[in-house]
Amino acid sequence: MSGFLFYKNKQDTSIGFAVNKLKLSNRNSILRIKKKMQCLVQENDSLADVFYQVKDIDEQIFGVILEIFIKEKVQGCIGYLSDYENQKIQEQYILQKGENILEDDNKQQFYDFKNNIKQITNVLKKIKDHGFNKLDYSNEEYEESTQNLIKGIKYDRLIIEFLKFLVHLTSIDKTFLQCGSNSLHILVQMKVDLRNNNFENIQIQNTSLVEANFARCNLSGSQFNNVNISGINLNGAILLNCKWKNLKIHELNKVNGHTNYVYSVCFSPNGNILASSSRDNSIRLWDVKTGQSKGKLDCHSNGINSVCFSLDGNTLACGSGDKSIHLWNVKTKKKIVQFAGHLDTVNSVCFSPDGKRLASGSNDKSIRLWDVKTRQQKSVLDGHTSHVLSVCFSPDGTTLASGSSDNSISLWDVQTGQQKATFDSHKDWVMSVCFSPDGNTLASASYDKSILLWDVKTGQQKAKLDGHTSDVYQVCFSSDGNTLASGSSDKSIRLWDVKTGQYKTKKNGHTSFISSVCFSIDGNTLASASQDKSIILWDVKTGQQNQKLYGHTSTVYSVCFSPDGTTLASGSDDHSIRLWDVKTGQQTAILDGHSGTIYQVCYSIDGNKLASASQDKSIILWDVKTGQQNKKLDGHTSTVYSVSFSHDGTKLASGSYDKSIILWDVKTGQQNKKLYGHTSTVYSVCFSPDGNTLASGSNDKSIRLWDVKTGQQKAKLDGNTSYVYSVSFSPDGNKLASGSYNNSICIWDVNTGQQKAKLDGHSNCINQVCFSPDGNTLASGSSDQSIRLWDVKDFQSSDKNYKDILPLPFANSITTQFFLVYPIVATLVISQYISFEAQSTIIFKGEFINHQGKDLCYLFKNRGAYFLESSLNISQNSINV
Repeated sequence: MSGFLFYKNKQDTSIGFAVNKLKLSNRNSILRIKKKMQCLVQENDSLADVFYQVKDIDEQIFGVILEIFIKEKVQGCIGYLSDYENQKIQEQYILQKGENILEDDNKQQFYDFKNNIKQITNVLKKIKDHGFNKLDYSNEEYEESTQNLIKGIKYDRLIIEFLKFLVHLTSIDKTFLQCGSNSLHILVQMKVDLRNNNFENIQIQNTSLVEANFARCNLSGSQFNNVNISGINLNGAILLNCKWKNLKIHELNKVNGHTNYVYSVCFSPNGNILASSSRDNSIRLWDVKTGQSKGKLDCHSNGINSVCFSLDGNTLACGSGDKSIHLWNVKTKKKIVQFAGHLDTVNSVCFSPDGKRLASGSNDKSIRLWDVKTRQQKSVLDGHTSHVLSVCFSPDGTTLASGSSDNSISLWDVQTGQQKATFDSHKDWVMSVCFSPDGNTLASASYDKSILLWDVKTGQQKAKLDGHTSDVYQVCFSSDGNTLASGSSDKSIRLWDVKTGQYKTKKNGHTSFISSVCFSIDGNTLASASQDKSIILWDVKTGQQNQKLYGHTSTVYSVCFSPDGTTLASGSDDHSIRLWDVKTGQQTAILDGHSGTIYQVCYSIDGNKLASASQDKSIILWDVKTGQQNKKLDGHTSTVYSVSFSHDGTKLASGSYDKSIILWDVKTGQQNKKLYGHTSTVYSVCFSPDGNTLASGSNDKSIRLWDVKTGQQKAKLDGNTSYVYSVSFSPDGNKLASGSYNNSICIWDVNTGQQKAKLDGHSNCINQVCFSPDGNTLASGSSDQSIRLWDVKDFQSSDKNYKDILPLPFANSITTQFFLVYPIVATLVISQYISFEAQSTIIFKGEFINHQGKDLCYLFKNRGAYFLESSLNISQNSINV
C-alpha cells in the first residue's frame, strides 16, 4: 500500500480501505480506482493553486533553466534540478551570466536562485502526476475545468511565463509533452500575445490550437501530433524541418466550387461521394475523403433544387426550376433520362428504398410518382393547396410524406396514391420532412423557426424543438435515429437529441443561410450547404468548430485606433459601430444610430469623440465614454464615405459620392470649405499630423494632396490600378497608406510620391486602412468580413523578396538569414469566421499531414507560404548553367 501514502486526508484513507477490500482482484478495478484517485488529486490540489506557487519566482530564471537544459543536453529535468552536483553547474552558469541574470541590488549570492530552483522543481513534481499532464484539456468534456483554471490564474504575468516555460519544456523532456500541450492551448484560449516568439523544437500533442496566433514565430523543428490547427495564423512564420501529423483543420472540410447558392446535398449510400446541387445550374460530385471534385454535371437551365442517390448509388436524380427531372449515371456522368410532366418548379426528389420509384414535389401543388425502370409516370398525388416543397419515403417504402407552403404535412399510401393523414400545426411553410430510420417518427422543419416531431402511427405531435432564430430549411436523421440535424437561415446547424428534444450542439461556419443538411450513412459525417456557395463536412463526434463569433454580421468597411492604441473602432454594412480591445480581439461595445451602411469611423485626437460617415448621407459625432450622439452633420447630397479629424480636433473633413470634400468646424458643426477636383466618388480623406495637408482617395483611381488653408490641390499621386477606398497618414507624416478595390494595400513615401510597399492577404477589396498612434501597426478592414493588423515598424521595399536574399550556396545560418528580413504580414486577424493564415510563411523540408493522411502542403501554398525547396532548385539550376 506504499503507493497510496501520499494522501493525507480522510478521503484517502477510504480509498486505501477500498483497495484492501478489493485486494486488487482485477486490472479493471485498479484502473477505476486510479481514475478516482486522480480526480481526488485534482480536487485536493487545485491546478490554479499549483501554478500560484511560482508567483514569487524571478521570471528570468525560466529562461536560464532552459538555456542550461539545452547546453547540458538534459532529458529528465526533475532529476537534473534535484541533483546536488548539477546545482553547482547551475550556480557556475549564473556567475558567468553575471549582471544579466540576477537582480541588480544585493543579489544575495545564490540564495534566491536556489529557492527559485527548489520551487520550480516542486511545482514540476506536482504537475508531472497531475491530470494536466495526462488528459487533453482542450477536449469538450474538460472545457468547464479549463475555463475555471483561466479564471483562477487571472491572467497573472508570472503564471503566463511559467506556462510558456512548460511549452518550451516539451522540446527537452518528453515526460511533460501533454502538460506543455495543454499549456499552449490555455495560452491560446487566454489570447496571450504569442507573436514573434521562438518555439523551436516544441512537441505538441492531443490538443486544440484553434485561432492560435503564431505570426512571425520560429516553429522550426516542431512536432505536432493530433492537433487542431483550424484558423491559426502562421503569417511570416518560419517552419524548417517540421513534422506535423494527424492534423485537424476545419477549413479542409469546406468545399467550394459552385458559383451560386447551394440548394441540396446528398451522400451516396457507401458514403464516399457527396452530390451537391446549385442555383448555378450544375451538380457537383465530391470525394468525401479528399474534398476534391469528382465531376460536374450540367444540363438544367433554372437552378437545381434537389438531388438524391438511388439505393445502389449508381443513379442520381435531380429536380430543377425548369420543371424537369433528370436521372444520371454516376459512373459515366451521362444523363440517362429526363422526366417531364410537372407544370412548375420541381422542389424535391426522393428515391424509394428499393429504388423502383422516384417521388417528386413541385410548385404546381402536385406530387408525382415515377417508375424508374420503365421511365413512366405512375401516378399524380393531389391534395396540397400550395407548393409541395419536400417529399420523403418511409424506410419500408409504403408511405410518402410531403411538406407544403400551405403549412401542412401529408402522408400518402404509395400503392394506392390515397392521402392517409394530414398534420396541421406549423404556422408557416413546411420546408422539409424526414422519416426516422425505424419509420415511427417524422420530423418537419418550417419557416415558423420550429421543428416538430410526429408519431407516424397516431398522427400526434411528440415534441417541438425550439432554438433556431430564423427559418428552418431542412432536417435529417442520423443513421441510428438518435440525432436530428437541422439547417437554418440563422446560419447555424443544430444537432438535437431526439429522445429529450434538447439540442446537443450548435455549429457555426457558414456565412449565409443553411439550405440543406445530410448525414452520411455511418452517421459520422454531416454535410451542410449554404447560400454562401460552400459546402461544409463536419465530423459529428470530434469536428466541433469554435462557437465564438468575433465580428460584424456583414461587411466591415472601416477601422480606426483610439489615440492610446488600446481600442479599435469598426463600422459595417450591418449599420453598427463596434469597439474592440486590441490586445484580446474581444468586442467591448456597439454603437447604433445610423440608418444605413457605415463606411468610416474616426477618433478625435483626445479620444473623446468618434465620427462616423454613412450611406444615410449624414455624419454623426459620438461621445465615446457614454456612447451617445453629440451632433449630426448634414450637408452632403449623397452617401458619405469618409471622415477625418484634424490633429487639433477643431476640423473634420468628409468625402462623398457627390465628388466633393467638405471641411467642417467640429465645435459649431458648420461647413468651412468645400473642395472640388476629383472626377468621381471621394472614398477617403485624411489629415496629415500637422493639419496642413489633406489626402483623398477616389473612384477615379488617384490619391490627391490638398492645402487645408487655401483649399487648393498640392499634388496628385498616380499608380493605383483600381479604385482607392481609403488613405491614412503615418503619425510622422512621412508615409501614406492606401487601400484599394484590388484587395491590396500600398504604402507611399509622401515626400517623393513613390510606392514603398504592397501588402497582400485580404481576399476582397480593402475598405479602410489606419495607422496606430505609434506608427508601428496598420489596421485594415475588408469586404472579406475581416480586420487585419499589420506590423509595419521595419518594413522592406516591395522589390525585396525571399528569393533575393537566399544565400548561394545554401548556408546553415538560414534561420538567422530569415529573421533579418521580414515581409509585412497580418499579425492579427479579427473575423466572424476563422481562417487559416500562412502568408509569407517560410517552409523547408516539412511534413504537414492531416488525420486522413492527406498532405497539406497545397493548403500552405494556397495561403501564400513560400517553400525554400523551390528556390533552391532554381538557384542550383542557375549555378549548373
